[in-house]
Parts: sequence; C-alpha cells; structure tokens
Amino acid sequence: MANLKEVKARIQSVNSTQQITKAMKMVAAAKLKRAQDNILQMRPYAQKLSGILKNLSALPGDDNNSTKYSEERAEDNILLIVVTSDKGLCGAFNSSIFKATNRVIENKYKKQFDAGRLTILPIGKKALEFFTKRGYNVISDYWNMFSPVSFEKSSEAAQFVMDSFVDEKFDKVEIIYNEFKNVATQLLNVEQYLPVERPEGAEDASFGIDYIFEPSQEEIVKELIPKSLKVQLYKAILESNASEHGARMTAMDQATDNAGELLKQLRLTYNRTRQAAITTEILEIVAGAEALGS
Repeated sequence: MANLKEVKARIQSVNSTQQITKAMKMVAAAKLKRAQDNILQMRPYAQKLSGILKNLSALPGDDNNSTKYSEERAEDNILLIVVTSDKGLCGAFNSSIFKATNRVIENKYKKQFDAGRLTILPIGKKALEFFTKRGYNVISDYWNMFSPVSFEKSSEAAQFVMDSFVDEKFDKVEIIYNEFKNVATQLLNVEQYLPVERPEGAEDASFGIDYIFEPSQEEIVKELIPKSLKVQLYKAILESNASEHGARMTAMDQATDNAGELLKQLRLTYNRTRQAAITTEILEIVAGAEALGS
C-alpha cells in the first residue's frame, strides 16, 4: 500500500495543478470574449467584400490590374499559409492543423513537395517551430501575428503574398486555419487565397453583376481587390485567434475536472492508508498488552 507521505505529496501536487488550470481557464475565457467580439464584427464585412471580390474578378476589363490576382497558371510553385497559435495547452488545436497540412500536401501537392517547390508561410510560433524542425521551405518573416493581433501586421504578410503571386514566384496560395464556431468547436478550413476564385457561372456569357462604377471599373478593381485579400487573411487570423482561446478554455476546463477526479481517488487512498496504519498500530498495542498480561 502507498506510503502516507507519498500520497499526501501527490495530493498537494494535483491540488496546485488544479489551481493553475482554473486560472488558465479564466484567463482564456476573458481573452475569448474579446476575440469572439472581434471576429463576429469582422465576418459580415469580410464575407460581403469577398463576394464583391469574386464578382469583380469575373467581370471583363482591359486593365491588367483587374485580372492579375485571378490569373490561373500551371501549379508549379505552391505556397501554404498555415495558421496556428504561439502557445500550447490548447488540446488538439495545433496538431489538427499540422495533420491537415500534411494531408493537403500528400493528396494535392506531393509532386511539388518532392521537387522542393512547396513553401510554408507559418503564422504562429508553433507552426514556425514545427515546419522549420522538419526541413520544409519556410518563410519565417511573418509568424508573429498574435502579440497583439493587428490589421497592419497581417496586411504586410498579405502584401508579400500578393506581390509574390503577381511576380509568379507562386502559382497558387492556400490558407489552412481553424474557424471559430463556438467555445467547444473549431472547424478546420482549407481555403484558396490566390488566384481569386471566380463565382459559378462566370464563364457563361449571360453572367453579369449590376454594378455602377464610379470613378471607373479599373480604378475600383485596382484598389478593392488588394484590400479584400488583406481582409481575407486578417479574418483567418481572427478566426484562429478566437478558436485558440476557445480550445484552451475547453482544455483547461477538462484538465480541472480530471484533477478533481484524481484528487477524489487520492484522498480515498490516503484515508484507506491512514485507517490501515491506525488498525495496524491498534493490533500491535493489543498484542503487546496480551503479551504483558500473560
């Protein structure tokens, strides 16, 4: 049977761990509220802008600026933007992203990967560490996006990606991230970032969107498409940030419950061990008394 001192030490250790997980859960809940508000405010704007972006990219235009971000080429060079967190202790949040990235590479871009023409742009320290240690081609200039999250920092990364696509350094760009649904649920998303996807029916001659352009279609497209792409990346980062805090809150809540169950078992073990020790002492006293009486 376990030693009383050892059991007592374990109880103290688990109790300390439970206090830490409780505190981490409260911190994650506070951060989640702010992150959730940010993404809920951003979503309608980003979705509407994304719809306009796709429609504009499908409209005919003589200016090359209207089509350079929707140009489809042979997929020789691939860029994957992988969004994770800076810290751990958030359950399967990061590991699910890594598994999804490996599936995408294996199922879609195995040829490019084997030829060394697949590049990772990690956002989040965990993604940077994971892909750097495994020898991937990594662009390590834009990983620090979460301290704090800002549109300016994400815009720099988006501008780099857009310029690289226009210069034909990359022929296709995809984003892999966790989309926030609720505290307990994150949806894994793999979205095409570039080239801009045209809406269904855009090839049809009858396809048309009733837009009134002022001052001109070319000028509006030139300004709006880059801005929309920047918003799209920023939205993915906000989604991942909210998902991270939700995942950490859930993980810490489960860890706190598990610590509580373990404490119950340890206290039961402690009481049984203590009772056994007391019973042994009583038996020894009785045996000694009988020996003296005889």
